Amino acid sequence: MIAIADLLESKRLPGNYFAPATYIRGDLELGLLENRRGDRFLALPDTLIKAIYQGLDQETGQAARLVLFNCGRWWGKNFYVRFCEEVSEYYGKPLAEMEMVEFLQCFQQCWKTLGWGTFEFDQTYYQQGFLEVRISNSPFAESAPKTNRPVCFLEAGILSAFFSQLTGRDIYSLQTTCESMGAETNQFIIGLTERLKPAESWVAEGQSHEKILAILCD
Repeated sequence: MIAIADLLESKRLPGNYFAPATYIRGDLELGLLENRRGDRFLALPDTLIKAIYQGLDQETGQAARLVLFNCGRWWGKNFYVRFCEEVSEYYGKPLAEMEMVEFLQCFQQCWKTLGWGTFEFDQTYYQQGFLEVRISNSPFAESAPKTNRPVCFLEAGILSAFFSQLTGRDIYSLQTTCESMGAETNQFIIGLTERLKPAESWVAEGQSHEKILAILCD
């Protein structure tokens, strides 16, 4: 709740920091994209993302999954640092002191504004040690080649690194459904690596998201 004293003393009330209209700025003449702090953005066309998938598959085969996941982890570590700096600076408090609802809203809006799709959290299995994440309209799933298993390894790596940094624990992100396979959304389970790693074989076997969660929480 906002105190009257804060309203009188504060020169402004923090709004939605990641609102697209104010967060992303561009200069058409110079061909530049940057955020409201002046940090540069790099726009990735669909053709480049497709080429990355195809090139890695041709050069590394099955190892392409690990390469993409590790790239995502490196990306996620840097994303976490930048996210913390921007949010803490704007709202005047460290990420650790933010209310959970406030943090989730910031994260969801940031993900959407960056063009990575829409992001939803589900804390139904929080007491069992797991979070569910649903991402819709993912550009990574849209550009990925069609296979018989989920392919959003970049996003899985980003989530693994981000939540590892956030919690100070070894966190893993396992994708169980994928838009590239005709699913309505991309679903991920987030939890401790030692608990989630065995579930990779269940995904490979074609077990459903619900079945995998039931086994994990049994």
